[in-house]
Amino acid sequence: MTWLTDFVGLVFPEYCLMCNGGLARNEPVVCLHCRHALPLADYHRHPDNELARRFAGKVEVAHAWAYLKFTKGGIVQNALHQLKYNGKQDVGRLLGGWFGVELKKAGLHTEIDCVVPVPLHPSKLKKRGYNQCDPIADGLARELGAVWHPHALRRNLANRTQTKLGRMERYENTKRIFETNPDVPVAGKRVLLVDDVVTTGSTLEAAAAALLNGGCRQVSIACLAAAQ
Repeated sequence: MTWLTDFVGLVFPEYCLMCNGGLARNEPVVCLHCRHALPLADYHRHPDNELARRFAGKVEVAHAWAYLKFTKGGIVQNALHQLKYNGKQDVGRLLGGWFGVELKKAGLHTEIDCVVPVPLHPSKLKKRGYNQCDPIADGLARELGAVWHPHALRRNLANRTQTKLGRMERYENTKRIFETNPDVPVAGKRVLLVDDVVTTGSTLEAAAAALLNGGCRQVSIACLAAAQ
């Protein structure tokens, strides 16, 4: 009943998870103003983009895409905070879906067989209760028409910087951080590896290397946001 929905909205108002402003009826977790104000990265339109260059010479990545630009104090940071720390998984699924729509419009869905999120270390997963990359990967997979494999990768070690390691040390380190799950069929597949936000790219480098070592045909990277 409309009157009941309106009453509930007055007593328990819903807020945009980007700007904290009120949501109009039928606006899904992000208001129309914020959707139009999204700082789009458009990396999928430029193959030789900044994100792709971060992995050059480190790990073989077919494509590297980011949907949004991340700036400190911006609406993207607010949305990611809600997703990562406040359990608002709907915003990840929504933004992942919008990202997937853009990739499909560009015809890039034909490059992807399955979608794999970067996993959390088991101790962090137990503490948080969910992997913030899962809803993003789910939204992407739905729009791309690809299979979503949330358990294709396992994380054996917590974050460890690789920026000061040599090439061989980095290679040995990547083999320890992640491993593929033998029960999930990704060998021979074109995998889209998904993360929420990328800074240095060292975590994604390690995850992509593990997938390639596990027999994946090719690995592409999709991040919801990239730090500028």
